[in-house]
Amino acid sequence: MKKVIFLFLFLLIPFKVSAEELIPNATSGILIEPTTGKIIFEKEKDKKVSIASLTKMVGQIIILEEVEKGKIKWNDIVTVSSNASSMGGSQIYLEDGEKMSVEDLMKGVSVASGNDAIVALAEYISGTEDKFVKRMNKKVKELNLKNTHFKNCTGLDEEGHYSSAYDMSIVARDLILNHSEILRFSSIYEDYLRQDTDNKFWLVNTNKLISQYEGTDGLKTGHTDDAGYCLAATTKRNNLRLIAIVLGEDNSKVRNKETIDLLDYGFNNVKSKLLKKKGSIVDKIYLDKANKKYVDLVLKDDLNVIENTNDNKKYKYNIELNTISLPIKKEDVLGYVEVLFKDKVVGKEKLISNTNVSKLNVLDLFINGILNVIYGNI
Repeated sequence: MKKVIFLFLFLLIPFKVSAEELIPNATSGILIEPTTGKIIFEKEKDKKVSIASLTKMVGQIIILEEVEKGKIKWNDIVTVSSNASSMGGSQIYLEDGEKMSVEDLMKGVSVASGNDAIVALAEYISGTEDKFVKRMNKKVKELNLKNTHFKNCTGLDEEGHYSSAYDMSIVARDLILNHSEILRFSSIYEDYLRQDTDNKFWLVNTNKLISQYEGTDGLKTGHTDDAGYCLAATTKRNNLRLIAIVLGEDNSKVRNKETIDLLDYGFNNVKSKLLKKKGSIVDKIYLDKANKKYVDLVLKDDLNVIENTNDNKKYKYNIELNTISLPIKKEDVLGYVEVLFKDKVVGKEKLISNTNVSKLNVLDLFINGILNVIYGNI
């Protein structure tokens, strides 16, 4: 009986593998959980390498930011330049002078990895590809990427154009957390461009995990001679989302298999634990000179932590408040709550107001002062 119990307990321990065992053919790779940034697995994560079309993810951040700010719209029509139409490699076969919407070009980038599509969008947003690439490198600095520099927006091989598995995981994380509309495009398995024309073009996602691996909805494939076969994949199952990056694979079949192995390892060894639901009241704060004396501190989103599969940890909480001034609008961010395990921050979520709070006027303050004297509150 003791042997059986020992074996059972052994099976409950998450099985750790080496980089050589899990993704032996990849030059480098990483597996992370995006909400916490927890690294679950890594192999040569900071090595500077060519990354092919994974480059386009930084361009996609800029495109989505432009849409979010209202500077461009999905139904804007872009006139394709001769420069954009002449791009080699993967493409959607744009013609010089052709007109296509921003949305369809974004599909061309996200689904077919079209070099011509990303250059057309780059020129539409910044005037030239070179100016757009400068914005990409500015974004690299904003994201604090230490091992990344771009020479073009396509990912075509060029001296001095490189990144790393870790940096690409940060880019993927930014897309998912701050520009989640990317998943509307990256999750498309097949679609059509030029739908109502004689030149109808069938799009099929270069990321085969979209159809082959349950829960996968992104993000980007890449391949050049220097970079080999690369993939940034994201999959969500049972409230747990993972991001896997593999770089420098020999072919697409091996790339897909090792990415699946990486994701399997993550889902088998870690879990997302819900501590408090979105909208839960964590605490309340007193407000002087306000029409409401107390305002609730409410979770903006679910508060989760990432644990090993068999963990059952106990956590402490710490609330940090922003400088608060009146008036307060409903859903204003008032601070955040930290989740602590052994004094280490393992989770964090924003706290918002669930109501509007206004500042009392002079008359209200005077009346309150009189009432406080009457009732002995001062």
